[in-house]
Amino acid sequence: MILSPTLQQMPPIQDKTFYRAAVIEAPGKVSVQNLDLPEPGADEVRIKIEGCGICASNIPVWEGRDWFEYPVSPGNPGHEAWGIIDAVGENVDNLTPGERVAGLSYNAYATHDIAKAKDLVVLPDFFDNKPFPGEPLGCAMNIFSRSDIQEGQTVAIVGSGFLGLLLTQLAKSAGAKVIALSRREFSLKAAKEAGADEIITLDDHYQIIEKVKQLTEGRFCERVIEATGKEWPLNLSIELTAERGKLIVAGFHQDGMRNINVQMLNWRGIDMISAHERDSSKYIKGIKAAIDAIEKHEMDPYPFFTHGFSLDEMEDAYKHLTERPDGFIKGLIINNQ
Repeated sequence: MILSPTLQQMPPIQDKTFYRAAVIEAPGKVSVQNLDLPEPGADEVRIKIEGCGICASNIPVWEGRDWFEYPVSPGNPGHEAWGIIDAVGENVDNLTPGERVAGLSYNAYATHDIAKAKDLVVLPDFFDNKPFPGEPLGCAMNIFSRSDIQEGQTVAIVGSGFLGLLLTQLAKSAGAKVIALSRREFSLKAAKEAGADEIITLDDHYQIIEKVKQLTEGRFCERVIEATGKEWPLNLSIELTAERGKLIVAGFHQDGMRNINVQMLNWRGIDMISAHERDSSKYIKGIKAAIDAIEKHEMDPYPFFTHGFSLDEMEDAYKHLTERPDGFIKGLIINNQ
């Protein structure tokens, strides 16, 4: 279904002894199960989940790889949840039941999940009745910070999915000129609406290089953000980066080794930065920065939340994620019970 930019008010929290969770039983097969409601341990809270974003990093476990074991843990690999605290464990004195939060938890394709108290951020009233998948929004802010984008620079963003579109908005807010690249016509249109100055179809390698060379009067781009997770666009990104420029790897390269053009990296003196964070405190800092950026209108994710699904529609959600039909940018699992 197509998602409304706002959410209906969730019904009052009710006492239950079970919760519902989606379980990937085998590649391409999902069931929704009723399970005993977990209790938070020390330093933990339980969240009644309003919703959870679906992430491209889920694709390998959905499709199947040799290193996965099935069934996976209930609710896994959902990790982009927001919701309302309904129980707290021992030693938790900074959060209380009834507070609306977003943050890091790892079994969030469910009606409830457990999270560490330190890995959550209380959402301001500004976000009432609005979805807030904190993890990818924080990720975008962390990538933007690592990119060191300055006013007047030319920034190429290779890949115009959810992440690339957020970074387009942020780069424009910083005063940069943005060249957006994508293989999908729909994504290029979305990039233009997000503020991109120029759009280029990801098709012919050498024609793309020539177009960017012309647009930059032969200098290429001071910053290039690769947001596809694929080998060819990564190598293209190297060739679009100016001498002493920065190439920021934002795509999630999760399906094997990469052959990259180290010769060009060396020749142009390019700084190649992997912008992925693994420290949870960095993610929480990014989520707080995302709240601030949205409130200041430097970033607006809401036009990009294009599709909503229930837990019972998880298989359809995964199919949209892998097939990416026209009109699909970011899908959310929405709990309305």
